[in-house]
Amino acid sequence: MNNTATPQVKKRPEEIGILPQTIMYLILFGFTILTLYPLIWMVINSFKTTQEFLINPLGLPNRWFFKNYPLAWRLANFSTLFLNSILYTGISTIGIIFFSLAAAFAFAKIKSKATSFLYGGFLIGILFTIESLMIPLYLMSFTLGLTDTRIGVLIPYIGLGLPIGIYLCTEFIKSLPDSVVEAARIDGASYFKIFLYIIIPMAKPVIATVAIMNALGIWNEFMLINILVSRSDLLSLPVGIMKFSGALASDYGKQFAALVIGTVPTVSFYLVLRNRITQGVAAGATKG
Repeated sequence: MNNTATPQVKKRPEEIGILPQTIMYLILFGFTILTLYPLIWMVINSFKTTQEFLINPLGLPNRWFFKNYPLAWRLANFSTLFLNSILYTGISTIGIIFFSLAAAFAFAKIKSKATSFLYGGFLIGILFTIESLMIPLYLMSFTLGLTDTRIGVLIPYIGLGLPIGIYLCTEFIKSLPDSVVEAARIDGASYFKIFLYIIIPMAKPVIATVAIMNALGIWNEFMLINILVSRSDLLSLPVGIMKFSGALASDYGKQFAALVIGTVPTVSFYLVLRNRITQGVAAGATKG
C-alpha cells in the first residue's frame, strides 16, 4: 500500500471561489469604511457653523461655510506652528541620521575594546519610552535653562532617536564588505572621507528607513514638547491645535477646520511616499 502523501497545491487567488472572494472583499471594504469615515466626517463638519453642527452633526451642511479655515489659520497662528514643526522635524531627523551613521560606522568597521560596551549602552536606550523619561528630561532641561527654547526640544528629540537609529545603521553597515574600507585606507583616505564618500552613499536604504521612522514620530510628537515648551511661538503643530481647541471649546466648526489642517501633512506624507516607506522599512529589516 502506498502511503506517500500527495503534496497539496496552493490555490492561486483566481482559483478561489466567487463566494470566498466576495466575503473577503466585503470585509476589506468594511475596514476601509471604518478607517475613512471619521476623516470624511471631520472634513464635512469643518464646513459647518457651530449651530448647524449641533442641529445636524451627521449630514451634509446646508450652506458650506468656508470661512472656518482662514479664521482657524489666523486664530491658531498656523504659520508659526507649521514653521516650528518643520524645524523640529527636519533638524532632528538630519541630526539622528548623521550621528547614527557616524556611530554605526565606528561600531561596525573600526575595531576597539570599547566598541561592544558602548554599543550595548546605546541599545539599552531602546527599552526606554518617552513616558518614563519625561520627568528626568524636564528636570535636566529646567536645571540647564533649556526650557522654552528650541535647542531644549531638539536635543531630547535627537537623543531619543539615536538608539534605534544606531542599531539599524550598525546592522546595515556590518553587511557592507570590509574590503571597501580597507582599500580606501590603503589609498590614504581618512575615516572621515570614507564615511562621507563611501558609507553614506551606500547606506541610502537604511537612511530612508531611519528618516521615515523619525520624521513621522517627531512631527506627531505631543507629550514631551508639551512639558518642555510653554511659549506660544515655540509650540509644534499638535500642541498648538490642542491649545487652540481648548480656547474655542464650543466653536466646533473652527475646531474641525484646525484638525483638518493638522491632518493634511501626515496624510500627504504617506500618500506621496507610501512606496518609499514600504521599500525603506523592508530594506532596513532585511539588512538588519
